[in-house]
Amino acid sequence: MDLDSFFVSVERLINPKLIGLPVLVGGSSDRGVVASCSYEARSFGIHSAMPMRMARLLCPHAVIVRGDHEQYSKFSNDVTEIIKERVPLYEKASIDEFYVDMTGMDKYFGCYKLATEIREKIMKETHLPISFALSCNKTVAKIGTGEIKPNGQQEIPYGTEKNYLAPLSIKKIPMVGEKTYQLLRGMGIEKVKTVQEMPIKVMQQVLGENGPVIWRKANGIDNSPVEPYNERKSISTECTFEKDTIDIYHLKRVLVSMTEKLGFQLRSEEKLTSCVTVKIRYSDFNTYTMQARIAYTALDSVLLDKVKDLFDKLFQKRMMIRLIGIRFSHLIQGTYQFDLFDDTSEKVQLYSAMDKLRKRFGEEAVMRAAGLDLNKRDANLFNGIKKEGEKVKQKLQRDETSSYDDIAFDV
Repeated sequence: MDLDSFFVSVERLINPKLIGLPVLVGGSSDRGVVASCSYEARSFGIHSAMPMRMARLLCPHAVIVRGDHEQYSKFSNDVTEIIKERVPLYEKASIDEFYVDMTGMDKYFGCYKLATEIREKIMKETHLPISFALSCNKTVAKIGTGEIKPNGQQEIPYGTEKNYLAPLSIKKIPMVGEKTYQLLRGMGIEKVKTVQEMPIKVMQQVLGENGPVIWRKANGIDNSPVEPYNERKSISTECTFEKDTIDIYHLKRVLVSMTEKLGFQLRSEEKLTSCVTVKIRYSDFNTYTMQARIAYTALDSVLLDKVKDLFDKLFQKRMMIRLIGIRFSHLIQGTYQFDLFDDTSEKVQLYSAMDKLRKRFGEEAVMRAAGLDLNKRDANLFNGIKKEGEKVKQKLQRDETSSYDDIAFDV
């Protein structure tokens, strides 16, 4: 089940004057990014994650709305509650997308009938358009939902998955991004049917370990289960020092490192936070905390500013410190890894590049210099950083993965 143009749909509920107009949700400056767009705007070639400047050129008369993630979270929770009441098992894949496992429900209700009733209830109570496709697995259901949008529903009967997928573009297969698409098109592959007819070993030779996965998806094969949904309310980390310290520079370096790790965790899980808490425990074991609300984000630069600000306000006793901690709470799920309403396209590319390096080579593959342990002599530190950087660069060059090489090493 997928809410259609979710951010735009919510904005139209708040302001009905937007109905029928090409609407862009995102940063209003030329360096901002499109977080979501209406179907009217898509007809001009606009899509999410496109630089706002380009979107304005494609559709000069588009209405730009900054967006309100708190409102989106509220409506998403309303939809979640309706689904939760009616089904045995569901997975909230993002703020606007749900997988529902109806195994066994056909014996009592009829799966398609029940799904239809849930969709009608959502539209009646929230006034949001939503689409769904019923199939035997997550991949086919996701593709089918995309095909029937906007505001539609369909069933893909068991045993017809392969035939249903065959005439579709290879772009429709999950995991086929722009680079994979161009590679397959260069081989003359345009339709899913061609991938279905290819030997799985050929796909592995062309695309590596992703080849067999894409081949199975193209053939309608997907055994991944619907993961039970549990809303995590917060993430946190603490550091207890071997010796109590009052070294303010060392304390702030640790705060930077901790914040970066939590920020990376947020983006990896596609979550945003709106509440930052800093904790200090002094050598006398007295513990103090301070928190502040912020606009929803998972961007390190925003989080670091707030963490440092809270620490400065909290660190008043000038006593030796035993422990410091950080917590991000009031989390929401989102399809965007950080706050696209404020981020520039350059920041989006930068953080994407840094996160790819971390996922591939470990969390400490790239970090701010302020987060490093500067207790070593400067010369040794510089040589160590240089040596590690060369190792990562050699790995990238050896594996011929230059898609984020230039961005990362420029940084």
